[in-house]
Amino acid sequence: MRTAVVGATGLVGGMMLKVLEERKFPVDELLPVASERSSGRTVRFRGREIPVIGMEEAVARRPDIALFSAGGGVSLEWAPRFAEVGCTVIDNSSAWRMEPDKKLIVPEINGHLLGAADRIIANPNCSTIQLVMALAPLHRAFTAERLVVSTYQSVTGTGQKAVQQMDDERKDVVGEKVYPHPIDRNVIPRCDVFLANGYTKEEMKVVQETHKILDPAIRVTCTAVRVPVTGGHSESVNVEFAKDFDLEEVRQLLRATPGIVLADDPANDVYPMPLLANGRDEVFVGRLRRDESHPRALNLWIVADNLRKGAATNAVQIAELLVANKLKTAERAVQ
Repeated sequence: MRTAVVGATGLVGGMMLKVLEERKFPVDELLPVASERSSGRTVRFRGREIPVIGMEEAVARRPDIALFSAGGGVSLEWAPRFAEVGCTVIDNSSAWRMEPDKKLIVPEINGHLLGAADRIIANPNCSTIQLVMALAPLHRAFTAERLVVSTYQSVTGTGQKAVQQMDDERKDVVGEKVYPHPIDRNVIPRCDVFLANGYTKEEMKVVQETHKILDPAIRVTCTAVRVPVTGGHSESVNVEFAKDFDLEEVRQLLRATPGIVLADDPANDVYPMPLLANGRDEVFVGRLRRDESHPRALNLWIVADNLRKGAATNAVQIAELLVANKLKTAERAVQ
């Protein structure tokens, strides 16, 4: 299993390497790939320093799987090149997510849709992943009709330079600015660029990707906010259902969902927080309560590590499904 990680020197790429190692993914040969700016650099994997290579060399070495986290432009140009040599690309950018012929996959929800013909597979947006993880079992049981989502997103979602900006501001150091305003001791109601409808690109990703993964009939609105924390994204979610629900049944459904941790004991100050989710692969859900202004509406608070389940771990889980499917196909052929 020759495995490429494209964008290996970035925050998400580095986390992909870590998750591949932690989960003992069957990497026979690792190809860390990055731009020419990273020429001469190495990455550490399984106790070894491995030289970073460029795109052309990576394609020439015909990897079996490539995990992409190098931006939409790179993905649009290079993912088809990798696919042409028989590689299956799992792309973490927004480049392919809304393409009708590309699967948008959260393994616990719709991993069964993957097939041998899928050569470019899209990894959803970090905010969408944790939202649909919590919503999927409830939608199946009660039919979600409308979602109001407010996100509180970690600076790690913007990348290394954003983390550096926050650190510089905390130390009163003048450095490079990624955000249009200070982020330390501040909240910026903008994630990504503004669109013609007044929403940001990040907000519309949540809307469109929820439709594609779960159900296009769900009405969704979102406000995405950047907050001065690391460790994970938080979301306040109000969901209106077609059917009535019992709070204890909601809790039971969430407890029974793989990848979900129910942290819902407010009397003892137990609720999801980025500090709790940091370094974890699960999605944490709590602050469950009826919306007293609507007879069939529920409030939830959802938190997950955006670099792990929101990006790297979800991509590796997709790769694990591909390997498992390949093994099953081989076993059937032998039988």
